[in-house]
Amino acid sequence: MLPVKISGLGYYLPEHIVTSAELERQLAISPGWIERTTGVHERRYVRNETTAGMAAAAAQRALDHAGMSVNDLDVIIGASTAMQQGIPCTAALVQRELGAPDGGSACFDINATCVSFIVALQAGAAMLAGGVYRTALIFSSEIASYSRNPKEHESAALFGDAAAAAIVTRAAPNDTGVVWRAQFNTYSSGADLAQITGFGTLHHPNAPSTTPEMNMFHMEGSAIFKKALRLFGPFLDEFLRSIGWERGEIDMVVPHQASRHGLEYLTARLGFRPEQVFINLPKRGNCIAASIPLALTEAVQAGAIQRGHRVLLLGTGTGLTLGALALTF
Repeated sequence: MLPVKISGLGYYLPEHIVTSAELERQLAISPGWIERTTGVHERRYVRNETTAGMAAAAAQRALDHAGMSVNDLDVIIGASTAMQQGIPCTAALVQRELGAPDGGSACFDINATCVSFIVALQAGAAMLAGGVYRTALIFSSEIASYSRNPKEHESAALFGDAAAAAIVTRAAPNDTGVVWRAQFNTYSSGADLAQITGFGTLHHPNAPSTTPEMNMFHMEGSAIFKKALRLFGPFLDEFLRSIGWERGEIDMVVPHQASRHGLEYLTARLGFRPEQVFINLPKRGNCIAASIPLALTEAVQAGAIQRGHRVLLLGTGTGLTLGALALTF
């Protein structure tokens, strides 16, 4: 148990809304197919926004929520799938976008795809509890719309763009905030089930053999779901046993908004009641790493999560990685 609390939350959504009906016309898909298949009614796409700009907007709202300023930050952790550029890390660009003091904070990125935020929260909590830092900004900012493959209708329709951020501090003696534990298990036998083969050294952007499709997202959704279906039950049982929580004692489960089928699995097979699971997939889509902190922020703003509540953050990421983090908000 780490005496660490989330002191502030914020998010940013691009203004441009794209409905599933619009996408069906663009992709020549029969009406109603997208919502039936993915559960997504609408999602946001960027027009002129940047990854760092969206992150900075979300971060400023999180600072305002916490009653803090950029001068209070001494570490900025980026937790996203796609960087804004090859180097430097996106966290350094966010420090500049925020107008945070030059040299006033350490900046680095963590990439665990869809579970990046909870990996970064675990790492940041350990550093705060150990006294390495006092105040951390953790952000996830994703522009998924650039890498959609129009030939793969399900994934092309599933994803949306968004950013979300958290201000994390060491808890005072009278605070309720606690990070109980996190667990991540990676099954690399599923590494090829969701991938972008470009962007790196295997298929370098300047190599003549690199094709545009290598820079697009590829996902075998059915295979991922079947593999996660087999693995997630035992993974979750082990995790809850390790912290002594029963399912009925959890006030809110905030899952990665992976897909309609994935969210239905939480109640149909994993034993949670519908009112325990926060869902924003229909209006946001799957926002990759920003999905969990965006849903967490919206749950807090809606009053579904309040101080003292037990919260379980759950997700799957490419790799294939299963992740869980338990906290008292």
